[in-house]
Amino acid sequence: MPPPEIATRVARAGTWNEAVDTVTLDYESRFLRRRRVETDRGATVIIDLPETLSLAEGDALILKSGAHIGVHAAGEPLLEVRAEGSELARLAWHIGNRHTPAEILPGRIRLRRDHVMASMLAQLGAHVAEVEAPFSPEGGAYGLGRTHRHHHDHSHTDGNATGHSHSHDEGHAHGHDTAGAD
Repeated sequence: MPPPEIATRVARAGTWNEAVDTVTLDYESRFLRRRRVETDRGATVIIDLPETLSLAEGDALILKSGAHIGVHAAGEPLLEVRAEGSELARLAWHIGNRHTPAEILPGRIRLRRDHVMASMLAQLGAHVAEVEAPFSPEGGAYGLGRTHRHHHDHSHTDGNATGHSHSHDEGHAHGHDTAGAD
């Protein structure tokens, strides 16, 4: 068995031409810095990037030899949410209010499969279907790229009549710059 190849750089989609192999990764696995992966042809590649990056469909890992390993987004169990007209915007607000990563597509929104979200969205009048598809949710609020979950606490006052204050432990997302070298 040959020694593993090492990938130290990334080429963004549209900036490279030919791949010697491909790797198919889900959304979480496409957020990486150092990892050992198996290509679609069974070869081992050690990814050793200078910083954590978010890879997208069509990007490529650049091996030390200069060869490219194409990146494919794996299908994942998702919910596809549809509604008519402005109702879709209202549903997007409810999804965002729950800090749920969402992929916005023409006429539909995709999010990770979750029976609680599916039930809530159906009660709000959405057409919800379970699908298997690649997942590429929107980046951070300031257009800085990938979102990821982390822990933090903050206090605020609810806008209700009691005006009580409380703390939240929110696993919500913040955008981080993910520009890579090509």
